[in-house]
Amino acid sequence: MAKRDLLRRKVEDIEVARSAEVARLVESMGRGGGFTAKKIAVGVDILRTIFRRRSCTTFLSFPAALMATGVRGVLRTLVEQKLVDVVVTTCGTADHDLARVWQPYYQGEFEMDDVKLHRAGINRLGNVLVPNESYGIILEQKIQPMLRDLWTSGRRNLSTKELLWELGRRSGSRQSLLWWSWRNRIPVYVPAIFDGAVGYQLWSFWQDHKAFAIDQFRDEAELADLALTAKETGALMIGGGVSKHHTIWWNQFRGGLDYAVYITTAPEWDGSLSGARLREGISWGKVKETAKQVTIESDATAILPMMIAAALGRPRR
Repeated sequence: MAKRDLLRRKVEDIEVARSAEVARLVESMGRGGGFTAKKIAVGVDILRTIFRRRSCTTFLSFPAALMATGVRGVLRTLVEQKLVDVVVTTCGTADHDLARVWQPYYQGEFEMDDVKLHRAGINRLGNVLVPNESYGIILEQKIQPMLRDLWTSGRRNLSTKELLWELGRRSGSRQSLLWWSWRNRIPVYVPAIFDGAVGYQLWSFWQDHKAFAIDQFRDEAELADLALTAKETGALMIGGGVSKHHTIWWNQFRGGLDYAVYITTAPEWDGSLSGARLREGISWGKVKETAKQVTIESDATAILPMMIAAALGRPRR
């Protein structure tokens, strides 16, 4: 099959609208008491609370893979509508968010022939297809000039928050989560900034500009201040790894999260942070004993659009 035949259906962002009908459906799921359905209803109720409490500093954490899917639109909505106050994520979020500003990703299948894809110059992320020209190539073409512009303007020492705001601003796209984070002054922190294509571009630029630096200590200082000065904190955490851990880690120093919703597909029995339920976080002091919290075992691409639409909507009475 020719490459053009594989790349026919583009990945499109999911647009979230306030929906009373979805809110009513989720409430009925809660009343039905059915397994994960009830957890979804509990999660929506917690999200509705933290979105509406001005005294609550709300964290959003998620892994980069979601940004390669239509859920990018859902996550962007949370930043665009200022429903969250801080984002903690991984380098790939910048990779996929920016790459998709300039080039499309495409729909594929999990069972595709990866040898043939490799020979065609197509990378497979689950059932999402990412051609080389939509990823590393375009990121190098676009980001290197941005870094040179920062250098010549005297911006040679940036935190990850400052860097991502600058990249988002320069993208000029309202489809970008990073653009909205810059526009609304919502910090995006990436503790593992070099673990991705954007991180590689930083390293590549540094080869000829050794005075260029990423100051992650400033990120940590800001995260500490956000957590320690908050009257109360809430978090929507999707998946584990560094994003989840950095969120609960800093909240540990204030006695734990007051509200928490965690969505995961990982098993608990392997001892991983991704599999750890929120109740385990209570033992570490990362989640308060009295916190309103729920762990939902599900794929976020399947349930997050519904949960956010329900949290923003009001059910009919």
